[in-house]
Amino acid sequence: METKIYFRDMEGYEALTEHQKKYIGKNTAFDLEKLPTRAMQEEMDGFIQERMRKVAITTLQTDKTNYNLLCRFLAEKERGLEHFLDWKRETWFRKVKAWMFEEGIPLAHERQGIYGATYRMQSGFLRYLDQLLEFLEPEDIREEQEKDLWRLEKLDIPVRENLVKNYETLNFTKILQENIREETKKGIYLNLQAEAITSVARELTAMRRLSKFLRERYPGIQSCREIDRKVLEDYLTYLKTEETTTKHLHSELTRLRAILESIGRSLEYRNLEGLFLTRDIPPTPKAEFKTYSDGELKRLNAAITKMDEQTARAMVIHQMLGTRISDTLTLQTDCLYKKDGENLIRIRQMKTNMFVKPVSEELALLIQKAIQYTKDKYGETTYIFVSDRNPERPMQYPALQSKIIRLIHKEDLRDDNGQIFGFGTHMYRHRYGMKLTEMHLDDWTIARLLGHSSLNNVKYYRKMSNQILADETRQARHNMSLKILECLAGWEEEYEQIRQNDRLK
Repeated sequence: METKIYFRDMEGYEALTEHQKKYIGKNTAFDLEKLPTRAMQEEMDGFIQERMRKVAITTLQTDKTNYNLLCRFLAEKERGLEHFLDWKRETWFRKVKAWMFEEGIPLAHERQGIYGATYRMQSGFLRYLDQLLEFLEPEDIREEQEKDLWRLEKLDIPVRENLVKNYETLNFTKILQENIREETKKGIYLNLQAEAITSVARELTAMRRLSKFLRERYPGIQSCREIDRKVLEDYLTYLKTEETTTKHLHSELTRLRAILESIGRSLEYRNLEGLFLTRDIPPTPKAEFKTYSDGELKRLNAAITKMDEQTARAMVIHQMLGTRISDTLTLQTDCLYKKDGENLIRIRQMKTNMFVKPVSEELALLIQKAIQYTKDKYGETTYIFVSDRNPERPMQYPALQSKIIRLIHKEDLRDDNGQIFGFGTHMYRHRYGMKLTEMHLDDWTIARLLGHSSLNNVKYYRKMSNQILADETRQARHNMSLKILECLAGWEEEYEQIRQNDRLK
C-alpha cells in the first residue's frame, strides 16, 4: 500500500483544464502517514479509493481538506485507537463536535438556495466523517425494508422512478418514535408498489413532520394505533398556526392521509380508518396561469444562447415542442422519423402515454444536432440530453434549473414588472398552448399537439389568450370609444345616456 495517494495519478486528472490542475497542484496527495496506526491507514486507503470511483477530482480536493482536519483531531485527541470503529458513531460525533468547538470550527454553515432562501447546512467535515464511518461499518445483511435507510435499487419491488429527479434512498431515521418508524415502513412499502416515488417521498416527509409534533406535544404516543381524532385536530391547528414551513397544506395533508390509511390497512389499525374528514383538507389553491410575454421571452432566450451549447439546445427544443420538461429531458435518440415526407417525433410522456406529433424541418435539424453532440461526447446513449455524471440517465432537472437560475442572477434578467425572473419551465408550455389558440386551431388539434388525453385543459389556454388580447388592446378600444362619442355629439337625447354611462365607468 502506498502511503501517499497523488491526485496526478488519479483517473480523470488528465481531463482537467490547466487552470484546474494548477489549482490542485502537482504534488497534492492524501498523506496516509498522518494517521496513527497501520490499520487506520488501510481503512482510509479503502475509503479514498471508493471515493475516487464515485466523485470528481475537484470534490476529492475538498475531501483532502476534511481528511487533514480528521488527522489533526486524531493527533490531539486519539486515545489508543487502533481502528476507526473502535469508537461508536455517537462517541465519534460527541468528541469531534467538542473539539471543533474548542478550535472555533463551525458545526454548520449557511447556504443560499437558487431562489435566494437561506438554509443551515451541517459542516462538511461532519458529513465527511459520517461517510467514512458508513463506509467502514459492516454491511447490514437485513432485508432492505427492515433498515432505517432504504436504497431503492436494493428493494425487491419495482419502483416507479422519476427519471429527471434522482431518488436513490428513503430515509426513516427522522421518524423519532421507534414503533411509528417501523409502522411507517410498512405503509411506505405498500404504497411504493402503486405510487410514483415522488408521491411516496412526500408521504415520508409528512410523517417526519407529524413525528416531530408528537414528540413535542404527545410524547406518550409511540404507535399510530394511539392516534385519534383529538390528536389529529390538534395537529391540524398546529399546521395552520405554528408550522410555518408547510406552504402547501392541501398536498401535505393529502399525503399524510394516504400514508396513515396505508399503515392502517397493513396493520389493521381501525383507528386510522376515516380519521380524516373531508373538511380537514383545504381545497387546492387555484394556480395562476402564467406565461412569458414576447419581450420577456426574447430577453431570456438572448441570455440562454450564452450557455453551453447542449443546455441551450435543450431549452430551445423545449420551447418549440411545448412539452413538459420531464418529456423534453427524456427524449430518446430514436425519437425522430419520417412518414410520407413529414418529420414526426415520438414523445414518451412520463405522466401519460407516448404520442406523436409533426415537427418543422428546422426543429428536426436542431434535434439531430443535439443527438450528434451527445453521440460524439458519450457514445451511444438512450437519451438525447444526458447527465454528465451518468450518461445512462437523462439530464437531471435540478441541475438544469440551477444553471438557469444562476444565469438569471448573473445577467440580472428581469420581467416586464422589473422583478428578477423566476424560472418555470412549464410557462413555455403555457405560451405554446396559448399561441396554438391564436392560430384558431380547434380544441382537438390543440390537445393532440400538447399531448393531452382530453380537451379539458384547452379552455385555460383560450382564456389566457383572450385576457392578453384584452390587456393589449385596452388603450386602442378606449381611443375608439372616444371617437365614437365625438361622433354622437349633437344627436338626439336618447344618445346622451350612452355618454353618461361611459363617464360612469
